[in-house]
Amino acid sequence: MTPVALVTGASSGIGADLARVFAENNHALMLVARRQDRLEALAAEIAGKGRPRPAVLALDLERRDAAAALAAELSARGLEPAYVINNAGFGLSGRAAALDRDQQLAMIDLNVRALTELSLYFVDSLSRHRGGILNVASVAAFLPGPGMAVYYATKAYVLSFSEALHRELAGRGIRVTALCPGPVATEFQARSGMTLPGAAKLIEVPSLDVARIGYAALMRGERVAIAGTGNKIAVALMRLMPTGMLMAAVDRRSGGA
Repeated sequence: MTPVALVTGASSGIGADLARVFAENNHALMLVARRQDRLEALAAEIAGKGRPRPAVLALDLERRDAAAALAAELSARGLEPAYVINNAGFGLSGRAAALDRDQQLAMIDLNVRALTELSLYFVDSLSRHRGGILNVASVAAFLPGPGMAVYYATKAYVLSFSEALHRELAGRGIRVTALCPGPVATEFQARSGMTLPGAAKLIEVPSLDVARIGYAALMRGERVAIAGTGNKIAVALMRLMPTGMLMAAVDRRSGGA
């Protein structure tokens, strides 16, 4: 079986750049997302740079059988994961009681359930290859988020789960890293309805830089990688501020009372 880096949410943004960075570092790839055309275009781009063409699979990870379907597809192609990069996810802006409940539950399914299942499904393969898991969280993981309550909560889960898994799987030779970007100009913001204050530009990190930071941290075996100096300072300040004050600041930014 050929070892691959399995990248979810690879059709755009940080996921696509993570695929590019893993390819640059000579990893064979399996790219997963819902949009076949985007995956094929990225695979062609990577192959055009002299790298092996990635395998691609159009799959909705919100499906309850997604992990099993993905495992079957990998096996059929003679592939097995050496790395799992859980990037797929989305957010929704607005008050939790006002947003569509089914959409919020779908967010939990993708951001939490699917990430958890894929982190655990291939442990034996990851151990054989002394590989790892890179879970994309967010600086949102470090505080409650009125105005995006469910999204912030899902990222807090990703951070907590990844940190614990980092310790649990270390004895099996598996590295686990939570990557925590701050503001990044990608399609994610448009889908979520998120609007960022002008000051966010001061800590914004380009998507490709975020991907490089995440890759390097995973290879070094770091537990958490906060992308960018500005975001590291912001997280340090968050840890010093009372939670009530933090929530009030986030609420004002989101337009709450």
